[in-house]
Amino acid sequence: MAMVSAMSADTYQKLLDAVGTGRWADGTPLNTQQQEQTMQLVMAYQARVLKSAEPFTIGADGQMVIKSKTEMKAQFSAEQSIARFAHDDL
Repeated sequence: MAMVSAMSADTYQKLLDAVGTGRWADGTPLNTQQQEQTMQLVMAYQARVLKSAEPFTIGADGQMVIKSKTEMKAQFSAEQSIARFAHDDL
């Protein structure tokens, strides 16, 4: 996993984009093996480097992290809002 720890954020973003679109940046489609391996690298980076707290990610222990609605509401209510409007204000 040293490769994952040494991976730059730019490389991670390129791999994430490739997994999301099914194509490399030059437009070449990923084959099945490339897609599987790229997904594994993305998940390993999220788990080891980002330590992401998103609802559906891979935790540092390698297990899938799935947050409940209550946990997600608590996360978003703790963050500052840019603006709040009542229904009739719109």
